[in-house]
Amino acid sequence: MKLVCIGALCASLCLAPVVSAQKAAGPDQKGPPSGQAAGESDDPTRIILDVTRVNILFTVTDKKGRFVTDLGKTDFDVVENKKPQIIQQFTAESDLPLRVAVLVDTSNSIRDQFRFEQQAAIRFITSVVRPRQDRLMLVSFDSSAELVSDLTDDLKKLEEGVRSMRPGGGTSLYDAIYFAAKEKLMMDQPRDKFRRAMIVISDGEDTESRQSRDQALEMAQKADVVIYAISTNISREDKDGDKVLRYLTEETGGQAFFPFKIEDLDQSFENIANELRHQYNIFYRPEPLKTDGLYHPVTVKTKGRKDLVVRARRGYYAPKL
Repeated sequence: MKLVCIGALCASLCLAPVVSAQKAAGPDQKGPPSGQAAGESDDPTRIILDVTRVNILFTVTDKKGRFVTDLGKTDFDVVENKKPQIIQQFTAESDLPLRVAVLVDTSNSIRDQFRFEQQAAIRFITSVVRPRQDRLMLVSFDSSAELVSDLTDDLKKLEEGVRSMRPGGGTSLYDAIYFAAKEKLMMDQPRDKFRRAMIVISDGEDTESRQSRDQALEMAQKADVVIYAISTNISREDKDGDKVLRYLTEETGGQAFFPFKIEDLDQSFENIANELRHQYNIFYRPEPLKTDGLYHPVTVKTKGRKDLVVRARRGYYAPKL
């Protein structure tokens, strides 16, 4: 089925329920209207949500790209809008369930490499998805975005989905990112109980999306999604699509890979799989707290360790209350 992605945007902060229902509603009582914030309802059964906590998932490597996994809470500084923040919770994450979207460019521009893409994607899925814990979805995009397989841990179904893809048509990369983030990856709650990642296999050239590049990025940020990209541009020339892939990945704390030949896709997938197993997670309450619906820049850095590289998303969207 072809998908058109529309709808209101959601807040990017971690939502943690803090007050449960206090009494059952009577048969004549009605819940708050659709889309109404919990705090706006007079219904005594309403759930009040704590929207004041931000979580940042990130990785740390040395200058040679090797993961550094022995750091603690006191090794990091978090700065928001140039003001230092207090880290309330710090964890090294490798076991939290994954919610992963694999977005595969099926446009005519990648026709010659498509068979290698399929084989590498299948090997990646088999190595990453842990049954009964992780879930992965497949989206193909050419002239429009198409959901090939919904979030599942069924490896056979995912493999069949990859093999069913056929190249042809234009490219709607931004629509695919927007759809996967909004309609699927942000659905599992609470957000801090899952790690969300998106792997884009494309040359980065978009020709037919209804959403813009920045609209796609904004939705990924609001869903707390880290974007990784594997470029299918094997010309060794730095093209506009490569710049797009770098931008999307850097802004969300991910990484773009540019294999010299299509047969090297396996190594790029393996690099992503390794990164998903070597992550840290920081929680903090913004000070001062602003519920303005705007984007707030955040920097995570190590204390006194210029030899280390931190990859983290560069900000978040505050809720508007």
